[in-house]
Amino acid sequence: MKKIVIATDAWLPQVNGVVKCIQELKRGLEENGFEVILIHPGIFRSLPVFFYPEIKLSVLPNIKIKKIIDQEKPDYIHIVTEGPIGLGARAYCLQKKLKFTTANHTNFQVYINKYLKIESDAFSNVVYSYLKWFHNASNGTMVIMPGLKKGLEERGFEHVLLWPLGVDTELFKKNESISAKSFNFNGPVFTYFGRIATEKNVEEFLELQLPGTKLIVGDGPLRKKLESKYISNTIFTGYKDGQELVDLLSVSDVFVFPSLTDTFPLAIIEAFACGLPVACHDVMDLKILVKKDVGVLDKDLKKAALACLNLQREKCRQYALTFSLEESTKAFIKNIVKTT
Repeated sequence: MKKIVIATDAWLPQVNGVVKCIQELKRGLEENGFEVILIHPGIFRSLPVFFYPEIKLSVLPNIKIKKIIDQEKPDYIHIVTEGPIGLGARAYCLQKKLKFTTANHTNFQVYINKYLKIESDAFSNVVYSYLKWFHNASNGTMVIMPGLKKGLEERGFEHVLLWPLGVDTELFKKNESISAKSFNFNGPVFTYFGRIATEKNVEEFLELQLPGTKLIVGDGPLRKKLESKYISNTIFTGYKDGQELVDLLSVSDVFVFPSLTDTFPLAIIEAFACGLPVACHDVMDLKILVKKDVGVLDKDLKKAALACLNLQREKCRQYALTFSLEESTKAFIKNIVKTT
C-alpha cells in the first residue's frame, strides 16, 4: 500500500472549499489503495489570525512535522497550504532532500488585500514573490484551472501541473420528493451557499431586487451583520452539509455566485449536479467552467439570475457528471507519481 502525507493549514472545524477538497481527495486516495496521513492544525497549538479569527495558525509545528514524516516514511508528500504547517513540511523536505508537491488553491494575495484593506500592486507583488519562493521549491505545483496555470507561469512559477477537481455526483443530485412548498419558500428561489465572508461578495446578491425568495446557506464572519440588515424575502439557514444541503439546493431555482475572486468554486459544480443553473460574474476563468447552456455570466448579476430561470436543469446535471471524483483523483495520482 502506498502512503502519502498531506500537510495542510486548513482543516476541520473550518468550513471552506479547501477543506472540502482535502476531504474528497483523502476519500478518493483511500479508495485507490493509498494510506493517507494528514498533518493539520488540530494536532498543534494554534492562534487565530487577527483579521480572520475563524482561521487558526499552528504555533511551532516543525518538530512534530519532522517526527510524523520520519515515523511514517511516506512514498509521497503533498503540501496544500502556504502557512506554518506548509512551511514546516516544506523546510523538512528540503533539508532531507525529499520530493514533494504543492497546491495553489486560492487567490491568497487578493484575500489579504481585501482583509487588510491594502490596495497596492506593490503589496500584491510581495505576496506573489513569497508564493513563488514557496512553490518553486517543490517538484510540482497543482492548480485547478488552465487560466490560473498560465497566470502563475507568466509570473515565473515553475513545474505547474493541472489538477481538475471533482464532486460527489451521487450525493449531489436533485431530491425529486420535495419542493419549495416543503419549506414554505415563495418561488422562484435564488440561492447562495458557501462562506459568508468579505471575499465572497455576498452582499451584492442580497442587494438585488429579485422576485420570490433569496436563500443564504452557510456561515461566516459576516452572517450576523447581513442577517440583521436583509430581512425581506431573505432566509438565512446557517451551515448545512450532506443531504440537508442537497435538499435545499433541490428546491432552489438558481445558484447565484457573486464572488469576484474564486478560481474554481466546488459549490458551482455541486449546484450543477443538483440541476441548478449558475448566475455569476465573468471573472477568474469562470467562463471556462460556466458554459452558456448551464449558466449566465454578466456584470449585471440580476440580469444573469433572471436569465438562468430559462435554462434547462437536466443539462446542468449532465454537465456536472463530467466532473467526477474518480477522474480528479486519477489526475492527482498521475501528478504525484510523475514528480517522484
